[in-house]
Amino acid sequence: MTLILASKSGSRKAMLEGAGIAFEAVAADLDERALEAAMESAPAEEIAQALSAAKAAAVSADHPGHLVLGSDSLVEVEGKRFDKPASRENAAEHLRFFSGKTMRLHSAAALVLDGRTLWVGHDMAALAVRELSDAFIEAYLDAEWPEVGACVGVFRIEGRGAHLFETIRGDQFSVLGMPLLQVLGALREHAGSAEGLLQ
Repeated sequence: MTLILASKSGSRKAMLEGAGIAFEAVAADLDERALEAAMESAPAEEIAQALSAAKAAAVSADHPGHLVLGSDSLVEVEGKRFDKPASRENAAEHLRFFSGKTMRLHSAAALVLDGRTLWVGHDMAALAVRELSDAFIEAYLDAEWPEVGACVGVFRIEGRGAHLFETIRGDQFSVLGMPLLQVLGALREHAGSAEGLLQ
């Protein structure tokens, strides 16, 4: 059985590759913002799980007989949700808002086979953002833009994004954008064995 990752995310691909999982990557054709708007009053973790399942279902429709993995991350700070920044100016606005606050990063994943959701998982990490000066924000974006434009929270923890935080509480894989350990457990359950998907 071939595993399909319903994402072109570099960090998610790297996690599966690092774990030795054989897969193909196919971007999901989905209006994420419309789904999120329809769930406006729902908790962030429920939205992340719904988006993960919707991405997997969208790809599953065109790939019968294949197990599809969808994943999504949402950032919540003081009860306000944040998506990927729309522009560099928007990224700077996000960072100014995050300064000195705790970021709650919700990472979710789902497995779908032939349009049927087999499993959905979720994890949350708490990241304490240090006080960020305007000068730091501009220098940071000079170095990291446009790459961080594809990242909720405006950071790549494996790069200069580490400079944003004082402390991080939570699973490293979830911080990278997918609850990998939960995913591997779900693959063992629903794909016969994760070992069967090893490269």
